[in-house]
Amino acid sequence: MQKTFYQKELLIKATQQRKGANNNKKDVEKIQSWLNLFAMQNPNSGAAAGIDGDFGPATEKAVFNFQKFKSLPQTGVVDQNVFDILVSPLKKAFEDPVSGSSLRELVLNTAKNHLKNHPFELVINNQSNSGPWVRSYMDGNEGTPWFWCMGFVQAIIDQAASIKGENFKTLMPLTYSCDTVGTVGIQKKILTRYQVAKTNPALIKPADIFLIQKTPNDWVHTGIVTAVHDDVIETIEGNTNADGSSNGNSVMNRIRNYKQSKIDFFSIESLVV
Repeated sequence: MQKTFYQKELLIKATQQRKGANNNKKDVEKIQSWLNLFAMQNPNSGAAAGIDGDFGPATEKAVFNFQKFKSLPQTGVVDQNVFDILVSPLKKAFEDPVSGSSLRELVLNTAKNHLKNHPFELVINNQSNSGPWVRSYMDGNEGTPWFWCMGFVQAIIDQAASIKGENFKTLMPLTYSCDTVGTVGIQKKILTRYQVAKTNPALIKPADIFLIQKTPNDWVHTGIVTAVHDDVIETIEGNTNADGSSNGNSVMNRIRNYKQSKIDFFSIESLVV
């Protein structure tokens, strides 16, 4: 795999605890982030706390509550073993075995595996587009300017291609820009424009990449096509929400009417063969 930053998100440098001699802000922020992500999926766990890098009484209590909810010894201390449980969704998303006999199947199943592990951004230091999921998709980058929809798409393509022994960068450069991928698609003649896609849906295939067009050379959002049905496509996409925002906060399975939208399609066929 080319995109391996997620591995750094699976580790803390030392055991973290209230008034701990080895506490460091970055590790405490990681712990607080995962406590909040856990609380989103388990709202009655009492694991939500502020993300400020300070292992104070609130964080200690959140750790106690997490440990109780998971039937772990209630110490209020986070060593690597406890952190492993906190970060297990990220590890599962990137490292669980993915089935599929073709690259397209692997792309779809990889995307579905990430989706079921609930990737979600956080607001840290008043910056949206932050947190361990965003950093994993964006190679360590985070913060309000870092829209992460293409980072998510490339992480999925990279993970799936690596299973087949392929390098996704033969298809497109490592980038976080929809414009870069759209331009490459034009240059390689593998970008189906929305006008053509509307009249010939057979050109749209599951595991291809959709690009929402603002102008002919400006694209504002992306994701992976999972199915095509008449006038609509099903997708899995990052940095979106229920309204289909290009700057939402999660990975979602969405439905988009491509015949009423300006959606171009980037084919992964050259990587498949």
